[in-house]
Amino acid sequence: MRWLRCVLMFGPLVARSAVICAVVGTILVTINQGDTILGGNASLDLAWKVPLTYAVPYTVATVSAVLNSRTREPARR
Repeated sequence: MRWLRCVLMFGPLVARSAVICAVVGTILVTINQGDTILGGNASLDLAWKVPLTYAVPYTVATVSAVLNSRTREPARR
């Protein structure tokens, strides 16, 4: 359960994941939903699609960082 506390409270990890989420999420929303949003045809479907589009890169970045920190071998001298 230590990893959960790290995921929720370790500032550098949260900040890095948030930046990745903002950049990648915006690119994905633009690619997948941009024409709908810019065309003014936004429907209620976007209410769950857009947040999910941002949640996926945040989750991937966070899980990758946690797994990377758990599998790293100590430096050899």
